[in-house]
Amino acid sequence: MTSLLYLTIILLVVGLAAGTFGSMVGVGGGLLITPVLALMGFSPSNIASTSLIAVTSTGISSTIEYSRQKRIDYVIGLKISALAIPGAVIGASLSSYISFENFKVYLAIVLIFAGLYILYRNSILREKSQEKKPFSKSIRVLFYIVSFFAGLISSLFGIGGGIIFVPLMVLMLGIAMFRAGPNSQLALLITSLAGVFTHVLLGHPNYLDGLLLAIGAFVGGNVGARLSSRVKESILQKLLSTSLIGVALKLLFDFINNK
Repeated sequence: MTSLLYLTIILLVVGLAAGTFGSMVGVGGGLLITPVLALMGFSPSNIASTSLIAVTSTGISSTIEYSRQKRIDYVIGLKISALAIPGAVIGASLSSYISFENFKVYLAIVLIFAGLYILYRNSILREKSQEKKPFSKSIRVLFYIVSFFAGLISSLFGIGGGIIFVPLMVLMLGIAMFRAGPNSQLALLITSLAGVFTHVLLGHPNYLDGLLLAIGAFVGGNVGARLSSRVKESILQKLLSTSLIGVALKLLFDFINNK
């Protein structure tokens, strides 16, 4: 009973933190949930599916709040989602065939890139969000490919596609960061729903753990959306990026020691 209570508290707190930070930065809470589940020894398909349930909860909560604030461009969010859904279905299917050790290595690589992106994204995106760009043929093709890849990564690792959706909108569509985050949450919600549905059909999720994470993430998503315009983003970025890179190094260290 004590261990069950301890696990319940951990999952609720992790979900709350992930939902809050994910909503504020616009990257989805799975970036925090997935490595925690990996460190706890969950299987790859279980990690991805369980985390994605919580990511979906964050997406619902954040989308409701951002919709209330009238900060979502539904056409763009739906368009990206439609392109990402096939990738989400494939990613969920692939999670059954990856070993736990390889999963940790690939996840560590994703976390390092995500951490560096979050740390330096202001300097990367600052000059790119002034106005919408014309959709040339080459940009259109790249847009399709990146959206599909975001969906695949989302369901394979259970991290949501926000880490890709935001720069995709800013760099390729010229959307301001103030709008890109909310649009990302809508795309993340729809893509995650497709991934969760596929994981459920394949029998991957741990529903109790997913529910606990989802409850915390739902509350955190709403809190993060409300705080997004009040908290100094640079501090949040440094804290989140440092945490992600630190966890990635821990996963790589464990992998090397087990060889």
